[in-house]
Amino acid sequence: MPAVEPTLPPPPPWGVLVVEDDDHARAFFEASVRRSPRLQWLGGAASVREALDWLDGDAVIPDVLLVDLGLPDGSGLDVISAAVARYPQCEPLVISVFGDEDSVLASIEAGALGYIHKDAAPEDIALTILEMKAGASPISPMIARRVLARYRLLQASGRSEPDAAPATPPQRPDATARALLSPREQEVLTLIARGFSYAEIARLQGLSVHTVQTHIKHLYGKLAVHSKNEAVFEAMRLGLLQHPGAA
Repeated sequence: MPAVEPTLPPPPPWGVLVVEDDDHARAFFEASVRRSPRLQWLGGAASVREALDWLDGDAVIPDVLLVDLGLPDGSGLDVISAAVARYPQCEPLVISVFGDEDSVLASIEAGALGYIHKDAAPEDIALTILEMKAGASPISPMIARRVLARYRLLQASGRSEPDAAPATPPQRPDATARALLSPREQEVLTLIARGFSYAEIARLQGLSVHTVQTHIKHLYGKLAVHSKNEAVFEAMRLGLLQHPGAA
């Protein structure tokens, strides 16, 4: 009789820790992770402090860190750095509303292996995580184009490495920039940058969804943009929004 080869047990699932302050987004990611038999939901944190406390504890070592950059008490960059330093095998994946080159490059320097813009987040984040664990570096096309443009600019200026670029402090808004948006439009823009939906902004501001949409239409016109990510990028360029990595 032919020898029967022993059946190998399946590999253990990859443990996923999510750091995201938006309850709906965190629940969406959790549902996707729990549906995959190849992934294990380890937990969710809503702030830098919660995430650092989790990483400093005796919990299961995370294989994947799914992290937002704009958190209530700081930047997700600090969480990425801490996770990679404590658990070198941990692979961070950023999902953020910030799509500028500085945020992407800072995330990569901190240890991120992928960067997904929230406006282009996949329906099944579990598949993206598994692709990353298989060796891919997921990145949204719009972000990839911006990074490539930045790289070409550095090459044209005689630099071959992104870190050779001179560090420039975030632009401070002048009087003209500060007067560009009304106080209400500035509040709505800040909430957009935090990743809140129109309905959530309406609830937080005590407005109707229609009124929120009107404010967003006006600020799009003033900033000469056509989408949320363009509005955030242009506002950061003008100094109307603080960079997620800023103190």
